[in-house]
Amino acid sequence: MKRTFLSATILAIGLSLALGGQASAADAPAGAPTAADLAAVSTVVTSDATTQRLAKAQFPGAAKADTALAARTAKADPRTPVAVYQPTAAFIAGTSAVPAELAYVATPATLGNGDAATVWSQREGAGWSVYNVASGDVEKRLAARTGKGYLLSEPQAGAWYSVDGDTVTVLDGSSVAKTGEKMTLAAYREALQSRYGDKLPGSTYDRSGAAGGYGAAPVGDTSVPWWPYALGAVFLAVAGAAVTLRLRRQQ
Repeated sequence: MKRTFLSATILAIGLSLALGGQASAADAPAGAPTAADLAAVSTVVTSDATTQRLAKAQFPGAAKADTALAARTAKADPRTPVAVYQPTAAFIAGTSAVPAELAYVATPATLGNGDAATVWSQREGAGWSVYNVASGDVEKRLAARTGKGYLLSEPQAGAWYSVDGDTVTVLDGSSVAKTGEKMTLAAYREALQSRYGDKLPGSTYDRSGAAGGYGAAPVGDTSVPWWPYALGAVFLAVAGAAVTLRLRRQQ
């Protein structure tokens, strides 16, 4: 009897460890950049093409840069890249424990006029490419508050979170809870389901095409590129909701 009890105990411990390992792996975000990825990002953000783009970029209302000064000032700083993740449709639907996937890698930068900016890079085939320059250093500032967690963006709501295991902390812009408040990953998924659950693939909302109209920038707004709206369309079609995108000024 003692031997039976001991065997059962060992089996229970083994199952617990196995399930715990699976849970930990499942909770990790998908697509985390490797050291090789970050090296590739560093190369593209410091390339002549990107540096020239930073030198020429100017957001509405910003001071113009002296041409000679811009050439010396404009640069990206690849030493502190920030991986930015977004919720997955499968997580929202409750069919996957993977809560997020990589959206882009943000690299702090300085424009030719000295303004802070952020270079967004994404995978393109086997490599990486720069697809946008956004105003400010939001990702860098918020990443400093994530602790051991990772930075999660909910672009449709303009919300930012830190996710550390089963704990989600509101960093900015959330309508779910106040900045600094914490919730479990399960509670965050419930909040996502309440906002986007009826708009997942195959839903009436999805079949009706109600998520359309986000594929291009508003008429007359040439300072905002297509990608953030396309991202909204993808997320809305896959996981989304009819909400307004809060977009930073971009070049």
